[in-house]
Amino acid sequence: MSLANARQSLIATARQMETLRLNHGATGNLSLRDREGFWITPSGVPSAEMAPEDMVWMNFDGAVRGRREPSSEWVMHRDILVAFPEHAAVLHAHAPHCTALACLERDLPAFHYMIAIAGGDSVRCAPYHTFGSEALAQAAVTALQGRRACLLAHHGLITVAESLPAALAIAVEVEWLCEVYFKALTVAEPARLSAAQMAEALEKFKHYGTRGAPHLLP
Repeated sequence: MSLANARQSLIATARQMETLRLNHGATGNLSLRDREGFWITPSGVPSAEMAPEDMVWMNFDGAVRGRREPSSEWVMHRDILVAFPEHAAVLHAHAPHCTALACLERDLPAFHYMIAIAGGDSVRCAPYHTFGSEALAQAAVTALQGRRACLLAHHGLITVAESLPAALAIAVEVEWLCEVYFKALTVAEPARLSAAQMAEALEKFKHYGTRGAPHLLP
């Protein structure tokens, strides 16, 4: 991906996150792998005010190139990209329903087959650590093992994928799932799908979107 395309993709996705109500103001952040490093959104800049020149390039040793400071969560983005070389994009959002569940320190269980979009039979909730810390970064890496999404306790949501559109699509689905889960909880704790049922759903997700939406492929 060219320099211009990488920067514009980050800005476009950040603005989509706000339009879709996954974020507000200057919250949330995005990164995109670029060979020996990655591009990341800047710290404290609302998406509506972002310009291509505000995007920050970093290498995996933490060296920075750009006119802005990188997101305060750059350590988490770096550690995730290092731990999962198959993924090129990391999305972090303060999506309201995901964040509400994260504030309860609860995993999102297998109450609906679409949990499979996140790569497993649950969306794990990583334990709380201070934002921007190495401890939080490592907790996120652990929660993402075998997954494409996780919650961060008392914080928000992380998704990982091969592209920014794919990471965004996963975030939209997980936020919807959290909303439905909360609605179900107003009546009762929803029943869980069995391990066999989720295994079948996960197998089908290997081919999900092949014709209609290739960016959703697990």
